[in-house]
Amino acid sequence: MKLKNKALTHAVKLALTATTAGLFISGTALAADEQTETTKVNKNVEKIAVVGTRSAPRSIGDSPVPIDIIGGEELSKSGNTDMLELLKGAIPSLNVHSMPISDAASLVRPANLRGLPSDSTLILLNGKRRHRASVIAFLGGGINDGAQGADISVIPSIALKQVEVLRDGAAAQYGSDAIAGVINFELKDASEGGTFEVRHGQYFEGDGDTTQISGNVGLPFTDSGFANLSFQYKTADATSRSVQRADAANLIEAGVPDIAPITQVWGAPEVDDDISIFGNVGLELTNDSQFYMFGNYSERDVRGGFYYRNPHTRPGAYSNDGGETLLVGDLTGDMSGNCPTIMIDDNVLDNPDYINGVANNPDCFAFNEMLPGGFTPNFGGNITDTSLTIGTKGEFTGGFLEGAYYDLSGTVGYNESRYFIYDTINASLGPDSPRDFSPGKYEQLEKNFNFDISKGFDFDLAYDVNIAGGLEWHEETFTVVAGDEASFIAGPLTDQGFGIGSNGFPGFKPSDAGEYDRRNYAAYIDIEAPFTEEFLMGLALRYEDYDTFGSTTNYKLMGQYHLTEDLNVRGSISTGFRAPTVGQANVSNVQTNLSSGVLVDSALLPPTNPIAIQLGGTELEPEESQSYTFGAVYTIGDLFLTVDYYNIQVDDRISQSDKIELSQADKDTLEAAGVPNVQNLAQVSFFTNDFDTSTQGVDLVANYSAELFSGSSTFSLAYNWNETEVTRSSDITGAFKVSRLENDLPNHRATLSWAQQWESFSAFSRLNYFGEYQGVHVDYDETAKMADAAVTLDVEVTYFMNDSISFSLGAQNLLDQEAEKLDFTVAPNNNWGGKYYETSPYGINGGFYYAKATYTF
Repeated sequence: MKLKNKALTHAVKLALTATTAGLFISGTALAADEQTETTKVNKNVEKIAVVGTRSAPRSIGDSPVPIDIIGGEELSKSGNTDMLELLKGAIPSLNVHSMPISDAASLVRPANLRGLPSDSTLILLNGKRRHRASVIAFLGGGINDGAQGADISVIPSIALKQVEVLRDGAAAQYGSDAIAGVINFELKDASEGGTFEVRHGQYFEGDGDTTQISGNVGLPFTDSGFANLSFQYKTADATSRSVQRADAANLIEAGVPDIAPITQVWGAPEVDDDISIFGNVGLELTNDSQFYMFGNYSERDVRGGFYYRNPHTRPGAYSNDGGETLLVGDLTGDMSGNCPTIMIDDNVLDNPDYINGVANNPDCFAFNEMLPGGFTPNFGGNITDTSLTIGTKGEFTGGFLEGAYYDLSGTVGYNESRYFIYDTINASLGPDSPRDFSPGKYEQLEKNFNFDISKGFDFDLAYDVNIAGGLEWHEETFTVVAGDEASFIAGPLTDQGFGIGSNGFPGFKPSDAGEYDRRNYAAYIDIEAPFTEEFLMGLALRYEDYDTFGSTTNYKLMGQYHLTEDLNVRGSISTGFRAPTVGQANVSNVQTNLSSGVLVDSALLPPTNPIAIQLGGTELEPEESQSYTFGAVYTIGDLFLTVDYYNIQVDDRISQSDKIELSQADKDTLEAAGVPNVQNLAQVSFFTNDFDTSTQGVDLVANYSAELFSGSSTFSLAYNWNETEVTRSSDITGAFKVSRLENDLPNHRATLSWAQQWESFSAFSRLNYFGEYQGVHVDYDETAKMADAAVTLDVEVTYFMNDSISFSLGAQNLLDQEAEKLDFTVAPNNNWGGKYYETSPYGINGGFYYAKATYTF
């Protein structure tokens, strides 16, 4: 074999056989001390160095594309227990919003890498494609409207050896969803030892108490394998960063009873019985092959706030003319009750016509009798997530393929979101309405089969040319399950103007239920050629065929050149695509949202619905992207620096259209098609390929290690500049949505961290910088305002009592940096109860402090 650097060879081969299409890592950074971890592939393969989190750089310097390595220990140094928040603190180009009062987006929060929606980033677990969540973010804050990405929050940090972030378009290597990049979660694979951890924390405001118990154990699996098991159990109380709504305060002043001190809560939802169990198993079968299996079971219950229903104005329940007259139902069945017309004043309960004609008249009914102060539904759900991957990999020992590495695997992943809505009504049922409903559920099932192979060939270049290829088959099924009857039934008061279905989230009718699936297969080839010791080039080509919209072919060309021993340049150019999800193509839903500050019901229709087509909808097509990166890597002594520029053009982006006002003719057509509650619907939307975007930015990563302050010090700086421009759009996208896509995320993000290790103590601190962003509340354009930049500080101090026991104290946002407050000169009638702009990139809850005890064995 001509290859002069065996560690380099095996790092490439391990990466190629460990991932679906081969994560091209042309080299690996070897840590210089005992923090370096190693993985044994088999007896004939040398140990492969996996980058440690302290003494080795986060980005792999010898890769032609930018890759960050984030160690499991670094992830654990945060007060937050949500994987999304942990990654946000480590990756400046990743943004996550709090998403209060956002329907299903509050249950599975979407994340944005490089300013693109959550389903533009491919998620891998141990190099295998992770299934997406069943939740579709109908109220996704502009950027994520309609996104259906994977549920990252189920992955516990204690189960992870490291996280690899490929900051480059990779659809030619992995297929759909890899437009913004790839995040690969590597599970621990130790066969001995373990960790048990208890953590408890609370926000500075005195709420949001969070308790987490987690553990990891490595066990031998015969003499030639391992079984590494992890669990996490968590509960978190809700938070409130709210003020009383102006309309509710006026009702209290007028003497209306049964109104809560805070009628509409903006804050984090309550999370109960959040449990995740992950397992990772490996077994050496022969000297040249091994078996592997990994998977998870996760479940949690989430319950959060929703919009307040005013007892004088809520359509379909209290008034259908904006609060001029009360909505009164005749209970006689033959309309013989002679129910009066009741004019609404400051307190309708004091109106003699209401007292005599409704409250004291058994034939007439108004919801003010049941719920005189109005009501605030609580929206929640039970999220279940499970997956299993089984495979074998190794080395061929004879024939033409002798010395080639193979990987054969099958994966099944399932995610279920069963929705619940509490403290609401089905108004059409009148006084017989229940208060709690189960509106139904969504299910996402994915199956994946892969065969990968890679081999080095001697073409008389500096080193062997590595050629890899493979086949993939993928099936995706999205299922809608009907809700309980009371959540969708049209009750006896329907014809009198009372709303149908559970108010706020009507249930899925049996006619809405169904199973939708799609299959696709792919073939791909990757070539990496070291023409000289200084010059490396790689090519990836992938053909993908879908049984719905046809085929696509994508490529990626990348290269790296060492200008000097310390400096090299790198770059790539690629095309990509993102297929519309089966859910996006078929789902329908009725949701409650604010339009110009007024609470209305809107329907999401399939893009092929006649009304959607009439308003501009068409059958969904894949997004197409073109991207390129160019950067440099500089290493001298203990200083490591990378700078990369990127540019991503995405055509025909898939998103939810702007809410379109319905005419009466539209309503009549929808009613004839069986859409419930049509006359109370104000708007419709649908998924569409309606706009193009151009995203560009710069990533800078710097690391420096030294012996300072009588201990070991590591300093890390990461900076991201990101800018998105909508280059094409139409009226159904909407000008405000364009503004949200371009301005809601800060253009500048940075983190500066310092990790210090002594014999019995360690300390970790991180400054987080968030640039200016567009503050928006309740998705209302008149609330929008550019919000100021801010800095937050995270700190953790750990005392090691002995080799096994340690105690930590820490705080996230130690200085309690407050989110940008709503500007009431911009929107003086704050009728929605908020205090802060919900688009705050560092959340609205403020500082969080915690204590942690860890036992290691």
